[in-house]
Amino acid sequence: MTTPAAPRARIDISRVVDESRVGGFQLGVYVLCGAALIMDGFDVQSWGYVAPSVFAEWQMPSAAGRVGSTALFGLLLGLICFSMLADRIGRRPVLIGTTLYFGVLTLLTAQVHSLEQLLVVRFLAGFGLGATMPNAMALVSEYSPKRSRVTAMLIVSSAFTIGAAVAGFVAAWLIPNFGWRAVFYVGGTVPLVIGVAMWLALPESMQFLTLKRRRLDDVGRWLARIAPNVAGPADADYVVTEEPGKGVPIVQLFHGGRAPATALLWIVMFMNLLNIYFLATWLPTIAREMGFGTSAAVLVGTTLQVGGTIGAFVLGPPIRRFGFFAVLALTFVAAAASIAAIGQSPAAALLFAVVFVAGFGVLGGQAALNALAASFYPTSLRATGVGAASGVGRTGSVLGPLLAEIMRSRWSTEQLFLAAAVPALISAVAIVSLRRAMRRTENAPLHNAGHGAPIAER
Repeated sequence: MTTPAAPRARIDISRVVDESRVGGFQLGVYVLCGAALIMDGFDVQSWGYVAPSVFAEWQMPSAAGRVGSTALFGLLLGLICFSMLADRIGRRPVLIGTTLYFGVLTLLTAQVHSLEQLLVVRFLAGFGLGATMPNAMALVSEYSPKRSRVTAMLIVSSAFTIGAAVAGFVAAWLIPNFGWRAVFYVGGTVPLVIGVAMWLALPESMQFLTLKRRRLDDVGRWLARIAPNVAGPADADYVVTEEPGKGVPIVQLFHGGRAPATALLWIVMFMNLLNIYFLATWLPTIAREMGFGTSAAVLVGTTLQVGGTIGAFVLGPPIRRFGFFAVLALTFVAAAASIAAIGQSPAAALLFAVVFVAGFGVLGGQAALNALAASFYPTSLRATGVGAASGVGRTGSVLGPLLAEIMRSRWSTEQLFLAAAVPALISAVAIVSLRRAMRRTENAPLHNAGHGAPIAER
């Protein structure tokens, strides 16, 4: 008579991660995702810094808004397509593949010699750039303990803004010494190195693999690096307390009571990214028109990114204490006031100050919005949820530079920046409404990382 085998231990992957401490393995995930986001930010924002030099060399009127919007339209398409693909095949292959892809396309940008070539290459480059943020945020969320999840996502998300700021400092040095093409050589080479590093060391989402019932040996190996006392795959049944996603992922964002919150999140993303890319694309050019030299004008744009980087770090503790909604509402109101002040053509020191506050509000606030989106959606929809929200937001980023190019021919600088303050005020109102919508949402993971309280109650 044979003795029946003992039942295998049932191990909830998410619970083990939530109860763990952040160790070297998780820090490695953060560093690799952050490195990819740094170069994502570098490559997206570098155009605003090099645009005045490009059109001066080609002796033609500036088409900075047209090129910026074309690249961002490609980014919008990439966000939606690759985010849904990542929720089907995994975060890791999409993140690695698109990082290598946009590195190559950025190198090609340095080879263009006409506006037509530039428009085509920047559109294609943008298509690859779209996949980085949602997949990086999904991986960071899924490898972070509950108590530090929001902080980890804010810090890693700020890597995008760090990259944009670094692009400004690099451009301010490279352009006068080596020309604008050198900026794209740097921006294309580094992502290739990062892509290889991710291929060698970046793990896949354990929750994703468990939901799909794939590569459970790898799940056990990675989980053991986070919690060494966890049983191996031969002795354990790995589970997550979610159902696998069914149907078209983007459609599922509107099921389970998520429709109002999804729509409001998209509105906030649209308004905020419209502002971000209007400012990032046009601040150096407008600063030149105010009388600043090439390097000083680039540093005005860089100040926006520095403000956003500091904002992403500073907003973490108050968000953990008071929640996303109160903090973001105040942040967007402050951003509106500072954006309006830019148009008053203040003295140099004051201009840098108000640009810094604007960056703190819109870019720091964007890092918090990315973390909020990743906290709201379940594993099976996380990359799609963050990607779709960012994708809809990118329609704002496409329109922002283009509308500014049109309005500059009709409006004064003061009127232009007063108009730009309006989207920040709309974001403040929408974020308050989003709190109410999330409170009514059922069957969605609404827990505030670090406190265990529902996001909607914050």
